Amino acid sequence: MKRETITLAATEVRFATDDAGTFTGYASIFGEPDSYGDTVQRGAFRKTLRERKAGGGPAMFWNHDSNQPIGVWIELVEDERGLKVTGKLVTETAKGAEALALLKAGAVNGLSIGFRARSAERGPNGGRVLTDIELVEISLVSLPAASKARITSVKGAADQASVAAFVEAARRAALSIRGLKK
Repeated sequence: MKRETITLAATEVRFATDDAGTFTGYASIFGEPDSYGDTVQRGAFRKTLRERKAGGGPAMFWNHDSNQPIGVWIELVEDERGLKVTGKLVTETAKGAEALALLKAGAVNGLSIGFRARSAERGPNGGRVLTDIELVEISLVSLPAASKARITSVKGAADQASVAAFVEAARRAALSIRGLKK
């Protein structure tokens, strides 16, 4: 029988709970017509993102309702697919906690942008081809106009009882390995 020695250097285990309510997704997909016939071109957010860095991010609302702010946008970037966003729900509010519960359950996973078109042309389908957008707000919605504008991951609050049980089990295991008792 081969024996293996494991050295436990850690004497402390920490859990980051400040990630609870953080999520990522795509608020807009390039080249994809939405239900209004509008298509966003790559680069359409470049100017507004530069402006927003200097003056703060767009608002985060629940279903485009300016009376229901539910969080803040941490990061917005254009990548090859679209406008990728990372947001943080304010779970200390009833609406933010409700939004997190609905996201975790999969009941809501859509994103939708509120914007002003600064530059657009008519496309072949009659809709607008948006080339410069002033981004005003991004909302969590049930049914986004752009069907692929979705949340891709959600970090939920850790169950405190489960965390406490894990920490206690790890502490006992460390003591046992060291030959000590509780």
